[in-house]
Amino acid sequence: MRERHGVAIDDTFAEAFPMKATRVIVTAHNLTWARHAGVTATGFATSVIGAGVEAGIERELTPAETPDGRPGVALLFFAMSGTLLAKQLETRLGQCVLTCPTTAVYAGFDMRNPPPGDTIALGKNLRFFGDGWQISKVVDGKRYWRVPVMDGEFVAEETTRLIKAVGGGNLLLLARSTEAALAAAEAAVAAMKRLPNVVMPFPGGVVRSGSKVGSKYAALSASTNDAFCPTLRGLVAKSELDARVASVMEIVIDGLTEADVAAAMRVGLIAATDEVGAAGGLVRISAGNYGGKLGPYLFHLHPLLAQAGAAS
Repeated sequence: MRERHGVAIDDTFAEAFPMKATRVIVTAHNLTWARHAGVTATGFATSVIGAGVEAGIERELTPAETPDGRPGVALLFFAMSGTLLAKQLETRLGQCVLTCPTTAVYAGFDMRNPPPGDTIALGKNLRFFGDGWQISKVVDGKRYWRVPVMDGEFVAEETTRLIKAVGGGNLLLLARSTEAALAAAEAAVAAMKRLPNVVMPFPGGVVRSGSKVGSKYAALSASTNDAFCPTLRGLVAKSELDARVASVMEIVIDGLTEADVAAAMRVGLIAATDEVGAAGGLVRISAGNYGGKLGPYLFHLHPLLAQAGAAS
């Protein structure tokens, strides 16, 4: 058994799978309106199981970091296929960014020297909202569309990049109370958000309804993770919880690379144990896996712990 600040770290792994991803940059007259667009565009994007796409605000951007010198936000979108991601992106940008006052949208990768992947539409199709009044301009080899709207113009870069990514990294935080579980989860998410290239797509970065593959109901592909449900302890054939655990929270991480997901899991593990620990009611940290059958990316907790400099 390995521990950190009195918290047991299970000898297990989080199992993640390949996804497709893109990054876009949304700017606006001020950060408030950039955030309004970002929050709305990444809403209802928690899990590909039901939402089709997983997304979140990666970080806020200063005017010095954006293509047009205005404040903005970087958004990451993940899906199981490029076709699905392209459709979701077009719909969300059209409904949530084009409609938002003063916004513009740009590729989140340098399209003059893009990462490996496919090119997908960003403003290429949104331009048709201009009803023939839209115009384009090529600047430094990149095409932008200017669409007339009631507050002036909506500017959109024509394309962005679709790249390979990793989805489904996770930590399970087992605690003596809901308060302790939330405190550990909030500390972990705050640490993860300081890293680039990752998002935690569930509300506040945390999910209380962790799932297992399959269900007794044929129409469902996933159902409640009964082994980690405190109210089912003693009722299910195999519970993962002892009498000390009253609440479990899960954090799911999507990242642009395997290394990005591993880094987020590592800092989250450190933050939860250092800032809450056993003294604060955190009992164990585990992870969700499916015996290595779901995805090729396995994030073992003990090596992550060793990298964090923790002692057995």
